[in-house]
Amino acid sequence: MNIPVNSERLARNFIELCEIESPSREEGRIAARLKEIFTRLGAESIYEDNSAAATGSESGNLIIHFPGRGSKAEEKGFFLSSHMDTVRPCAGVKVVRKDDRFTSLGNTILGGDDKSGLAAIIELLEILRENELEHPPLELLITTCEELGLLGATALEYDKIRSPYGYVLDANGINTVIVQAPAACKFEITVHGRAAHAGMAPEKGVNALMLAAKALAPLSTGRIGNNSTRNFGHIEGGVAFNIIPDEVKILGEVRSLNNDMLPVYLDEITTSFQSVINAWLPTKETVGFHPSFTFKQPGHYPALKLSGESEVLERVRTAERMLDRTITETIGGGGSDANILSHNGLPTAVLSTGMAAVHTVEENITLKDMVAVTEILVALATAEQHCPRTT
Repeated sequence: MNIPVNSERLARNFIELCEIESPSREEGRIAARLKEIFTRLGAESIYEDNSAAATGSESGNLIIHFPGRGSKAEEKGFFLSSHMDTVRPCAGVKVVRKDDRFTSLGNTILGGDDKSGLAAIIELLEILRENELEHPPLELLITTCEELGLLGATALEYDKIRSPYGYVLDANGINTVIVQAPAACKFEITVHGRAAHAGMAPEKGVNALMLAAKALAPLSTGRIGNNSTRNFGHIEGGVAFNIIPDEVKILGEVRSLNNDMLPVYLDEITTSFQSVINAWLPTKETVGFHPSFTFKQPGHYPALKLSGESEVLERVRTAERMLDRTITETIGGGGSDANILSHNGLPTAVLSTGMAAVHTVEENITLKDMVAVTEILVALATAEQHCPRTT
């Protein structure tokens, strides 16, 4: 299948999008620019939802409809999704192009996560329009605040969505489709002790840091069980080297491909901390005081698992045959808007876009890989519709 990708146009659009600063909750400028672009490309409707009230963003999510063309116009369509926001540092991002590869100047992220997905979607629409290719109705779900824990997708107005399934463009690698990804839960533990001068009155203090250390010691981290991970990633507390710390805060997360295992691994944490607190014995200087801890779960998203017989994957396999290219079905290690969309009844696969070293100032991507994912999008849009296999 010959896909007429205009690689230089794709590159220009990618650079423009990357150089529009859009950290989470500050997506107003890029949302406005995307509205202009999609209007020019013939959008039937552009709707900005009311999610900003929940996310705190300058913009709502964008839900954009494009009518089908030709014999496929009455077919059941699908959606494509990318997020507008990036992580920091992104102030004053400038894209450097060397041959086929794009990077930043080295003092900011690049923004390929997820502007490579946005650029590929724009190039798809350019190709369909200028070549008058037949395709079913297409819907775009462009979200905010993905990097803060999939907040935009969580607050999306699902009753406005017409498509039964779709694809999120938001993964590293190329020519892969993620069909399963873990559930995750962030947690925040705060241990409460009592402050005292470490040299003059240590007997009066209760060291929150030492209590936390005792509770953490028996807990396994890294890969635990089958297809699960646990991490304690940040600890802070205390005020000075000579003051016994009265409060220590620990941030971490648990992930699992099995939704049912998250509470099991979280319960292990609370049980360990409670055991240490219960075992603490007061001295004559600390009578009347008892340490404590609090446990909060500020963020959670469900696991993603697609049926191998689903339409969303059948369309990928059809595109694979059209392109005479292997598109590998794989299990991801991180979450994306696809977890939330699928949980809300919209089976969603995750397509890789070629992004590499994301969330770092070494982030980079090649034009070749962005062309490759655009070719996949064109094949998806022009594929003959197939029903799922039956057994």
